[in-house]
Amino acid sequence: MKILYAVQATGNGHISRAKQLYPYLKEYGTVDFFMSGSNAQLNVNLPVKFKSKGVSLFYKPSGGLDYLKILNSLSLKIYQDAKSLPVESYDLVINDFDFVTSLACDIKKKTSIHFGHQASFQSKHTPRSNAFNPIGNLILDKFVNATHHIGLHFLNYDKDIYNPIIKEDVIEATPINDGHIAVYLPQYSISFLEPYLLAQNKFHFEVFTHEVKQITCKKNICYFPISHTGFTNSMIRSWGVITAGGFETPAEAMFLNKRLLCIPIIGHFEQESNAAALANLGVLCLKKIDQNFGEHFNHWTNNYKAVKLELTHSTKDIVDKVILKSQL
Repeated sequence: MKILYAVQATGNGHISRAKQLYPYLKEYGTVDFFMSGSNAQLNVNLPVKFKSKGVSLFYKPSGGLDYLKILNSLSLKIYQDAKSLPVESYDLVINDFDFVTSLACDIKKKTSIHFGHQASFQSKHTPRSNAFNPIGNLILDKFVNATHHIGLHFLNYDKDIYNPIIKEDVIEATPINDGHIAVYLPQYSISFLEPYLLAQNKFHFEVFTHEVKQITCKKNICYFPISHTGFTNSMIRSWGVITAGGFETPAEAMFLNKRLLCIPIIGHFEQESNAAALANLGVLCLKKIDQNFGEHFNHWTNNYKAVKLELTHSTKDIVDKVILKSQL
């Protein structure tokens, strides 16, 4: 079997998930990867055969989406890339939220499986933010068109929605607590975030950011370069985790039974919807970092407990479900 796996490389979580699935997909045949997007920070380390700038997300230093930069990144080349992507040469096309591959399959009438977290939003039972965001709703509903959908989420909200893919090094880890808080908030710049963390001087923070190339410390904060293993190890050793409203990091933090504070990217409807789901589970979620952060932080550290995520399906089980769905 020839398999094409399309990865939306705007977020590190998509790449991380692809790395976890790759060994199991190889058991069914040869796997080629299509990488779409231009602003993920992780090393890919996958057999990438095709690339496109695709559609990427960019952020303002204060935490919101930079719509002007997003619009400026778009071009007619997306259509050209879709036409040239040879989806018809593959027995199975797996699409983890990539518009180019979706368009290619539409143009060439090729069946495909929309797989991943965003695919879970095809179900009306999946929690969504109650914020008025017609564009956000439209993106979740229509950004990827496919003949089949297999979703991942914190809970099994509907059929064909399974638990998150947790990295093997997280599953096999023995969590400890050395007292620090692991922080990954890619939407905030160091200059914006730093005063709020310095004010919480009873805690030590390990902040992972693309703004540094080597470890740099200031009082109760150490800044680390973006690193797959580095952040995972920080979470495993942490007292708690502060992160944006992505999917993989909150899932791993809960699997490790760590206290979790979620701050979704402002105006990012999917992340706000993840926050709504996390709030239903008992996780503290903030709309943004502002002058009230200290009060919220103290409330979190004094009153919130860890929420434990349980897995009902292994990674192999989920890959088997994908293969089975492709044969229907």
